[in-house]
Amino acid sequence: MAYRTEQLDEIFLALADPTRRAVLGRLGQGPASISDLAEPFDMALPSFMKHIRMLEDTGLISTRKQGRVRTCTIEKQAFAAVEGWLAAQHAVWEGRTDRLERLVATLLDKEPPT
Repeated sequence: MAYRTEQLDEIFLALADPTRRAVLGRLGQGPASISDLAEPFDMALPSFMKHIRMLEDTGLISTRKQGRVRTCTIEKQAFAAVEGWLAAQHAVWEGRTDRLERLVATLLDKEPPT
């Protein structure tokens, strides 16, 4: 999966905040209204809406308004860029640790017995 550095920077910035992570965790259970999402947080609605806007701007969630209620939904495909980046990092570090393990095994085989 191809990804843009700017896109990842924005997503990781959004994920860096515990309020936004909690919102995403709740939305992982299914869609919810803004008022339901805001309820557990001790902050004014305009402050909470900044978190919602950031999540929406990064593509992690979408919102739709029906009457007076705005409902948020998680956008799973937005997490594909993060998953792709993490998988690439995992492959790099797994290769490095495998090489380190082989080096240590080689060095231990060369050690004279004590």
